[in-house]
Formats: sequence, C-alpha cells, structure tokens
Amino acid sequence: MTASIDRVCATPAALAFIDELRRRHGPVMFFQSGGCCDGSAPMCYAAGEFGLSDTDVYLGNLAGAPFYMGMEQFAYWEHTQLVIDVVEGNGGQFSLDNGTGRRFLTRSRLFTDEECALLRTQALRQGA
Repeated sequence: MTASIDRVCATPAALAFIDELRRRHGPVMFFQSGGCCDGSAPMCYAAGEFGLSDTDVYLGNLAGAPFYMGMEQFAYWEHTQLVIDVVEGNGGQFSLDNGTGRRFLTRSRLFTDEECALLRTQALRQGA
C-alpha cells in the first residue's frame, strides 16, 4: 500500500454538517472562497450550481463532496492542508450553510517536508 496525504480534510463536526446539508439539498460541492464577498470561507453549493473554470484546482473530497480552489489562491496554499470545521455563526451569502446558525470555517496547517515530498510523488503518479 502506498502512503498518501490529503490536501483537504474535515473535522467530525463538519462531516456531520455536510451529511445534514446533503439530506436537505442533495449532492453538494465546495469551493474555497478567495476573499471577495464572503471572505476566505469554504462555500458549500448544491452539486452543479457553481460554475468551475479550467483554472480551478481539485483538492479532494469531503465525505464524497468535491472541494475546489482557484489556481491563483492555490499558489499561496499549496504547502498547507486545509482542515474544514464548522462553528456557530452565519454562513456565506451564497453558501448552503447560510441561515442554519452554523458555518464552515477553514483552518490550516503547514505540510511537513516529508508530506511535501509525498505530495510531489502523488502528483507525478497522477500525471500532473
């Protein structure tokens, strides 16, 4: 078995909230906001309701929900694992968490040198 590292992961509370939103809205997806209208928040959308571009980067899945980020923002975050959590408060204006009294929040941690090397190996295996 080959070791791998996730670029994005979620806390148990966030995973439970994703399941709750999925029961209400069907399949969902995430896009890490770059700071415009809703700051730097992970935005949750019904699958297919957010238009991705060729410059958006796929980071992984959270309980089956794909997670993306713009390429320019990824250049700043590529050495960082995103940890998606849920806290009390108002969600982003266009995010499915809006109006629930809870919102998604991105926490982060720097990858170790070993993890960065593993990410490079993973990218080579995937042909990136």
